[in-house]
Amino acid sequence: MVSDSYDYIIVGAGSAGCVLADRLTRSGRHSVLLLEAGGSDARFWVKVPVGYAVNYANPALNWGYHTEADEGLSGRASYWPRGRVVGGCSSINAMAYMRGMRHDFDDWAAAGATGWDWDAVHETYRIMEEPGGGPVRVGDLSDQMHPFSGRFLDAARQAGHPPSDDLNAADGIGYYRSTVWRGRRWSAADAFLRPALRRRNLRMVTHAHVTQLEFNGRRATGLTYDHKGATRTVHARQEVILSAGAINSPQILQLSGIGPADLLRRHGIAPRMDLPKVGQGLQDHLAITHQFTTDRRTLNHGLGRRRGRIAAGIRYVLTRKGPLAVPVNQVGGFVRSAPQVERPDIQLFCNPASYEITTDGAVVMDRAGGFILSGQPCRPTSRGAVRIRSADHRDAPMIDANSLGTEYDRQAAIRASRLVRQLSASPALASVTTAPKDDRFPAMNDDDLLQDFRDRAATVYHPTCTCRMGTDAANSVTDPRLRVHGVAGLRVVDASAFPNITSGNTNAPVMMLAMRAADMILQDAR
Repeated sequence: MVSDSYDYIIVGAGSAGCVLADRLTRSGRHSVLLLEAGGSDARFWVKVPVGYAVNYANPALNWGYHTEADEGLSGRASYWPRGRVVGGCSSINAMAYMRGMRHDFDDWAAAGATGWDWDAVHETYRIMEEPGGGPVRVGDLSDQMHPFSGRFLDAARQAGHPPSDDLNAADGIGYYRSTVWRGRRWSAADAFLRPALRRRNLRMVTHAHVTQLEFNGRRATGLTYDHKGATRTVHARQEVILSAGAINSPQILQLSGIGPADLLRRHGIAPRMDLPKVGQGLQDHLAITHQFTTDRRTLNHGLGRRRGRIAAGIRYVLTRKGPLAVPVNQVGGFVRSAPQVERPDIQLFCNPASYEITTDGAVVMDRAGGFILSGQPCRPTSRGAVRIRSADHRDAPMIDANSLGTEYDRQAAIRASRLVRQLSASPALASVTTAPKDDRFPAMNDDDLLQDFRDRAATVYHPTCTCRMGTDAANSVTDPRLRVHGVAGLRVVDASAFPNITSGNTNAPVMMLAMRAADMILQDAR
């Protein structure tokens, strides 16, 4: 199906775009063009779960963005990998499957995203995950996790955190569930796009870089994109749907004249629609990580040594099991930082390995035994922004993270660090720990903990909210049906539409959002 006119044009074959491509083509009544800036996901290290560490800095698979110098993080610029490959971030992420908590979505509704409360979205999750029938495969890999991980569960109980057999059903500490199926990453492309590509009414073009949207008055009618040195224009009979992610979706809108008018004029772009919130409201998760050495065996004893890596590789090829078949996140969950806290406010990650990241982004695992404890505040209140740097789509946008911009977030950073220290001091871990890598950690006061967070905390790669849903153009970019305010035929369906960041990993909420959005699009078409 090669044409210059389609019913729907979807920009981005990531977690949201793959879902939309499947749902909008199922009936066979609608023609769909799916554009992806990256290339194929048919790569060994994309499919191998532990390949997350290999792909972290691979420029062939992600945009490799960097933030502006961040005052809240001691003036550091942070590396923000974003998927530029079929499957998007679901092809390069750590595969942890977390829906988010009930109050996350009730807060969406309270922020103006009517119809997105927990009772509404829970049904979509049920359909998406239904055993034997749902497209998303969520694996319980606890039987394959390293024996050292059992110590994390013991430590959590000793620290007063309840055990949880299913982190999507109850808070507490347990084994992470992952989008892994039969030893391979199960991305949004595997779950949704592969079946859809067998349909004649879907066409996908890879290595397609969208330059700008096309309009007739206040209606989006198509877009222009670059492909292999040629510029092409395609038309949408029904809608253009941006699913390019929290960085690229606002960038495309701004390049097309939709955004803060003063910003657009500074770059010589005539404002088509003055929407001041385009690119505003950016939220992300930050985590502080502490590493410890141990006299017990951890993953380092295998994957940190050449002979061990070869043995793990042979086992994986023959059985699809072993260390390569398990994602980096093994144990963790949602906990309360103090007994009086009403809701879980910190997410913990506990991994039976320790490593260093080189200046060029390579992950080098330690040879001696080690483990990692990380703490992530769940619901930051700081908000940053994404702004175009120029009128050229090839220039990476400016990312102003504004980390720790509120007193609440600064106190949350301290609480997260305290929790990590409390966990490390539990008998189950203290009895086998030879030393923390930072020997200052046990004696740090609150001021020290906050400064350490500023100096070392890193993104967990969950940018959201830059085209958020709401009631009107004064407080949002899209309405609760994900339609851009004041522009017909244009929606934004991806993490940028979140009104607030969810408490945990964002891949599952993005797929849920896209499933519900597809139903809305088809309803509106009727």
